[in-house]
Amino acid sequence: MTISSAPAEVGAATPAQAAAPNSTGAHAILLSVTVFLSAFLLFIVEPLFAKLILPWFGGSAAVWSTCLVFFQCALLLGYLYADITSRRLPPIQQSILHIALLLTSLLFLPIAPDSSWRPREGSEPAWRILGLLTASIGLPFVLLSATSPLMQMWYARRNSTAEPYHLFALSNFASMLGLLSFPLLIEPHIASHKQAVLWSVLFVIFVVLCSMAAWNARRSVMVELASRSEPTGPAAPPSAREKLLWLGLSACGSMLLLSITNHLLENIAPVPLLWVLPLALYLLTFTLAFSRRRLYSRGPLVRLLAVALGAIGFAVCEPWFATSMQLGVPFFCIGLFVCCLFCHGELALHRPAARYVTLFYLMISLGGALGAIFVGLVAPRLFTSIYEFPLTLVFIAVLAMAALWREGWLPRIFWAVAAAALMVVLVRNMLSYQEDTILRVRNFYAPLSVKQLKNSLEEPYRALYHGRIEHGAQFVNPPSSLLATTYYALDSGVGLALTHCCPNAKRVGAIGLGAGTLAAYGKTSDYFRFYEINPQVVAIAESSFSYLRDSPARIDVVLGDARLSLQNEAPQQFDVLAVDAFSGDAIPVHLLTKEAMEIYLRHLKPEGVLAFHTSSEYLYLSPVVQLLADDAGYSTRWITGSYNQVKLVATSNWVLVTRNGRFLNDVDSLSYHRPILVPPHLRLWTDDYNNLFQILRPVSAVEPVMR
Repeated sequence: MTISSAPAEVGAATPAQAAAPNSTGAHAILLSVTVFLSAFLLFIVEPLFAKLILPWFGGSAAVWSTCLVFFQCALLLGYLYADITSRRLPPIQQSILHIALLLTSLLFLPIAPDSSWRPREGSEPAWRILGLLTASIGLPFVLLSATSPLMQMWYARRNSTAEPYHLFALSNFASMLGLLSFPLLIEPHIASHKQAVLWSVLFVIFVVLCSMAAWNARRSVMVELASRSEPTGPAAPPSAREKLLWLGLSACGSMLLLSITNHLLENIAPVPLLWVLPLALYLLTFTLAFSRRRLYSRGPLVRLLAVALGAIGFAVCEPWFATSMQLGVPFFCIGLFVCCLFCHGELALHRPAARYVTLFYLMISLGGALGAIFVGLVAPRLFTSIYEFPLTLVFIAVLAMAALWREGWLPRIFWAVAAAALMVVLVRNMLSYQEDTILRVRNFYAPLSVKQLKNSLEEPYRALYHGRIEHGAQFVNPPSSLLATTYYALDSGVGLALTHCCPNAKRVGAIGLGAGTLAAYGKTSDYFRFYEINPQVVAIAESSFSYLRDSPARIDVVLGDARLSLQNEAPQQFDVLAVDAFSGDAIPVHLLTKEAMEIYLRHLKPEGVLAFHTSSEYLYLSPVVQLLADDAGYSTRWITGSYNQVKLVATSNWVLVTRNGRFLNDVDSLSYHRPILVPPHLRLWTDDYNNLFQILRPVSAVEPVMR
């Protein structure tokens, strides 16, 4: 959100303006309401549309990062449009063009993702998401982005001695309000398709208000914007150093936003609250920095910045620190707030005279777009692990030194030392990823690594990691290499299902491949069919682990999103279907809805067993599965597997769903199970309604997990 204006010819007020001084107040109200509504809609549509397309791309946390790249670039395009039309077109032509574009944008309503953009095998997800967003909401989003600069330009034309920066703060406040209202008010109470319809109705109201403002602006006389601080003449243009500082401060704020958001999403779950909370704090820092009553104080904030960078650097070096959701989310969000308040506060302190405001905000938007592109598109191809996070901390320390350069030698030395210390953090982070690692790869879906380790008996084994989360392990040497480990041991829910579901040949489906551990249960007469969205996981399972090679069963691997693949296949008649796909620490939402359940049951034999892996440190998923089973008329058993470090067995939680009475009796005699308590407020999840915020695990959760 920014303002846009440009130097133009000096002129006096028109007779109409002189004759109607009271119209200025009404005009200011119209502009303020339009700015507020545009910013509110702009930042409601971000999580709304991201959630709509999330199931198409496997529920990956990278979907939100790619969406942020689009949003930042579309924001930049909106600023450019406002700048060019303000400088190159007379007011009447600018108004007519803007009204025409506003009316054209109504053709995009009601907003909805076009199914033709669903991913196909071999397509690049990031570019497909960018194309989908452009085709679905591109023009409305650009026009919403351009609204704040245009409104502030039109405000400045009527109030040549007033600074329009307060409207920038208003737009960021409305943006923050829109973001927070989505997970807290809108998502829990309104279905997704109704959200899209409601947004479309509000957008029509916005088009009416913005068209009125544009129509009023056609008679505005372009005046030279004068700052009260420039009574003696025009200020000197900003230097190259100042422009680079604007660009760097904006880029670092954007990079840190995406880095911390990715960290939270990949280590917890792609919860809308974890999408919008960091972005809301990011916008709040803009609001505080650019408010009329400046709330940024450099002295205290610089000290807090040093503490924040040191604390985040320590958390990067020691990943055990701040790993719980109750500690990690506030810890990283506070760090983000402090760092971004410094970056945006320094931007406010270094803002130029009003006549150069267009250049100022264009540099801010360009920096934001470049930072998002680097983290969202470049880093996954440039780095094999998440190195952009500590690298961003180094950049912030360097920028602090540049911003405080005129404060003397002491700040220069301090921040030079801080930057060097954070470089040590970066190097140590790189070494920690390399320790015991025999393979590291990264793509759109995840950074993956394979480590070769030893248990307490010095037996070597290999483990597959998605970031810091383990997704399978296997002993290197036979016969131990033939054993099912981690969350798939004999006493786990899926282990019981595979060993007691049927006495003869069995057909097994598995959503999520991991290391291929479930293939350890295969016999000569069995058939296993794995569904995996990430091609790098398939390559790792085939090359770094031997479960697939060693299994005597017939095995197929289907590449692509499991739900889409199952939806397009003929009934597979599975005896057991295991739902074990994870994004971060939890099953993607689109695999836990009523519509997904219907697809699973279509592929399951009447006496078959549906096994849901519900282990999660942060989300209480078992009640969600219980509601799905109740709705379909199936019985459930909640099985908690035991922990054994020597045998590489991790604590696991599985919910088994079946109508097979014989199997249920066997399970009851073999293992202890507890009833699943469903919170009274929890509703059945559908493709149109789901809410992860309602199942966030409290500190005193009763379901034991170790994932």
